[in-house]
Parts: sequence; structure tokens; C-alpha cells
Amino acid sequence: MSGLKGKVVGVAADRQLEAICTLLQKKGAEAVAYPSQGKQQLNQDISAQNVRDYIQLEFDWVILTTGIGAKTLEDASIEHGLEQHFIQQLQKESLAIRGSKTLRWLQEKELQPALVSEDGTMENLVAALPRGAETSRVFLQAYHQDDALWQETLEGLGYDVYVSKPYAFDPPEQSVTNRLRESIIAQSLDAVVFTSKTQVLNVFAEQKHEMVQSFNNGVIAVAVGKITAGQLREQGITYVVEPEVQKMGAMVVELERYYRTSQEQRLEVTTGVIKGNE
Repeated sequence: MSGLKGKVVGVAADRQLEAICTLLQKKGAEAVAYPSQGKQQLNQDISAQNVRDYIQLEFDWVILTTGIGAKTLEDASIEHGLEQHFIQQLQKESLAIRGSKTLRWLQEKELQPALVSEDGTMENLVAALPRGAETSRVFLQAYHQDDALWQETLEGLGYDVYVSKPYAFDPPEQSVTNRLRESIIAQSLDAVVFTSKTQVLNVFAEQKHEMVQSFNNGVIAVAVGKITAGQLREQGITYVVEPEVQKMGAMVVELERYYRTSQEQRLEVTTGVIKGNE
């Protein structure tokens, strides 16, 4: 019997929302959608200017942080007839990469990274960068999370930082996040799945204390990815279910394993009490 049978699981994701709900339902869970990412807005004019600046300037390092960010810059280069110049420039420079989707984009373009974040985090990537010289410059494709922090950190390493922001997110629907908060606080959900740091920040923007109490006393926080899991812990949640492989299917398997293990442990305790009374 599936450990998820009869469980009610909230899903805060926007992208792949339907796929995640289907995976949970196949395991016997009731999946409830609370999309909390916010609509993605591509900054096409900004991306075009970023590409022009990138081609005209020289950089010691190019940091690409998301597949959608790299693709948006590529699309802008195509639209303005600069694709060949853009790709040729990337071939010449040292590329530092965060995230599996970014790496996949590089592979499609037959580009070779000089640095890849070992665990998919910016912390790991920036720690591996050498200190900059007096005239060192880095092109940072930001990803709408701690942009100012990473700019400041790179400047502290001695780099002049050019920040590219190919996209941003609008706030999610307030009514949706309110319903999710109410469900968490009422503990009408057994678990909640988060797939990005942005979702966590949006949901915990209000009623944080009450929600943390619920998560630490019954509701299970589930994360896809180290960054998302880390942000949940930063909110004060003591236990987060996360798969070693940062994929949706692995997340569902890990959540099912958690519940099955919990059920087995309760059964062992109950059996032990019964035997002790005989």
C-alpha cells in the first residue's frame, strides 16, 4: 500500500504543477494546487540591451544562473541579428554555471563551462571563483533571487559586476497564497510541496510564525532542490523532506518513503506495547 494513500498534499509550484499533481494522485494522494510563484515576465528590451553590452564589453567571467535566463538572452540575440556574435563571445570567455537547466543549455550550444556549481547553489559557485584583479569584470545573469546580495559579494571579490536581468516574476495571486496559509495553519494539509525559493518567500511573507508552528507540529514541508530546502529551513522549519536527486518524481518517491517509514515505526511501537501487556 502506498504511504501517500489518503494524504492531502498542497502544491505551491506553477511550472509542472499539473505533472506534480498527477504524480501524487497516482500514489493515492489528494493533490491541491496553490500556485505561488507568480507569473514570469520576460524583459525583452532589457535582454536585447544586455546582449549588445555583452558583445561590446570584455568580461573575465560570465555567470549564467538559469536555463530560462540564458535562453531569453539567446532569443534576444536572434531577434536582433546578433546570435552568431553572442555565441562566439561565449565560446571565448570563462563560463561559470549554476543549475542543471543552464548546463543543458550550454551543452545544446556546444559550450564548455570553466566552473559548475557542485550542488546547484550560488554559494558553491561564488566560493569557487578566483579573486578578481583590479580591472576584472563579470557578467552576472541574475535570476530574481538575492540579486543585490550576489552583486555585492562579487564586488567584494574584486569584480566590476554587470547585472543582466532577463526576466522577473509578478507577485502571485493574493487569494491563492492566503488560502494556502490558512490551510497550513489549520493543518488541513498533510504536506506542502515547494519547488523554488521564490514560492517559499511568497508564502512566508505573512503569518510566518503561525505557519512555522504548523510545519513543526504535523504538516510536512517538501522541497525539490537544495536552495528551496535551505530557504524553508531559514524560515525556522526543523525538518524538510527532500530527494537526493532534484527531480519531481524523486520528490514524490521520497515523500512516500517518509510516510511509509513513519507508518512502520508507529506499527512497531504499537506492536511492542501490545506484546508488553501480554
